[in-house]
Amino acid sequence: MEAAEVRRLLEETQALLNGHFLLSSGKHSDKYFQCARVLAWPARASLLGVGIGSRFADESVDAVVGPAIGGIVIAHEVARYLGSPAFFTERENGAMAFRRGFALEPGTRAIVVEDVVTTGGSALEVVELLKAQRVEVLGVSAIVWRPPSAGEKPPFGEVRFRPLLTLPTEAWSPADCPLCQAGKPFEKPGSRAQPAGAGK
Repeated sequence: MEAAEVRRLLEETQALLNGHFLLSSGKHSDKYFQCARVLAWPARASLLGVGIGSRFADESVDAVVGPAIGGIVIAHEVARYLGSPAFFTERENGAMAFRRGFALEPGTRAIVVEDVVTTGGSALEVVELLKAQRVEVLGVSAIVWRPPSAGEKPPFGEVRFRPLLTLPTEAWSPADCPLCQAGKPFEKPGSRAQPAGAGK
């Protein structure tokens, strides 16, 4: 799957918005990602799952793991394509953990799949959890990697990172925001409702 096709899917479902946004970090950005909007459409979610899964089709993947909540749906679609089971981790006492009876045996060959990676914190926690359980981590993927600048190194060290779309996305403090300086009002993500027919 080409990056341009991924971006088209995101834009037509309003999962990628351009404008002036107040992020949960308190910073401002000209882009906002809400991949739940594209994953709400099963056919599109399946396409993205095939796109990621095809990057690991020759790796003999035994399991696909996604961090809750963002990674659950896309990990499931990747696993569907690969013919592997899908698992997800949740926070327990502040740390990522397997719950609901999920467990992977030592030696299992797994990939970690997320919807959006910015700092990579959640996905990296899952990688470390799997390594601690002697699971072989074959790689990490995501629908979107939004590094703060072009040329930024992936946050996963020696673990291979294969995102579908890499889109450098700056974020500024309110005092340094060029959009504020231009007098453009900002929108808080989540305040814009998605029309029921968006993306049809």
